[in-house]
Amino acid sequence: MKQENNAKAILAIAMKLSKPIAYLIILLVTYTMGYLIASSSSSPPPFSSISELTNLPNQLDHFRVTTRCSDRPVQPELVRQTILDRVFNSRSPYDNFPPPHVRDLLRTKRVKGWGSYGAVFDHLVRSVKPRIIIEVGTFLGASAIHMANLTRQLGLRTQILCVDDFRGWPGFRDRFKDIGMVNGDVLLLQQFMQNVVSFNFTESVLPVPFSSASALEKFCEWGIFGDLIEIDAGHDFNSAWADINRAYRILRPGGVLFGHDYFTAAANRGVHRAVTLFAQFHGLKVMVDGQHWVIDSS
Repeated sequence: MKQENNAKAILAIAMKLSKPIAYLIILLVTYTMGYLIASSSSSPPPFSSISELTNLPNQLDHFRVTTRCSDRPVQPELVRQTILDRVFNSRSPYDNFPPPHVRDLLRTKRVKGWGSYGAVFDHLVRSVKPRIIIEVGTFLGASAIHMANLTRQLGLRTQILCVDDFRGWPGFRDRFKDIGMVNGDVLLLQQFMQNVVSFNFTESVLPVPFSSASALEKFCEWGIFGDLIEIDAGHDFNSAWADINRAYRILRPGGVLFGHDYFTAAANRGVHRAVTLFAQFHGLKVMVDGQHWVIDSS
């Protein structure tokens, strides 16, 4: 009843305006009312109001990525050296690791993740057979180490690039009190590297210690593309939307995007909304594998 009253009020105002504007408003009201009524018994619609629908182009301006990707993709066998040259002064970050001032603050292994051992990893590694995996959101490296183990078992020569600022989040040490800190610098990167060393994956797992936005844009400029890209960093809509769009630009033709936390209490306000809206825009299908979402671009 309230929706009907709102519609009548808008129509009354529209009739006082010039006919072209009135027709436009009537069209938008009709479309939105029909959409809301059809969706009332199902999940929340992607657009909750007529103003959100009509302002969508302006909203998406805030998430538009303009970086130009290189038209010369780096060959998979050269990706590792490209990262070493551009990020680490041509030396492996694992050389002489760990440094003396943090050695006693690291645990031999401290592997922790969420959804890091789901069947989706085995399914995708077997089907895609990736040469390059890009993981956006790594924390302590549980899923990266799991994927490295899977590729090793299959005899694949896969390079895994782990994009993370390795800062955690405010208050995360309340839950991870054993992660050290030196002069305010939390030792997430160092513990991640220690985990990689412990599992003997230093040749196949490489950290890229920057924000997802800056790292993915540089990959685009440098011509580094992934066959399999996992998005598991920020879980709010803005972060997930930005990461997915940037990652899609560096996905090799026929590659696969996937990520965790498709079903959460955030529902239509977080990852679920970003993934669904992205798939709608690009005419792609979202598949579900446990708690993971999967978008196959082929």
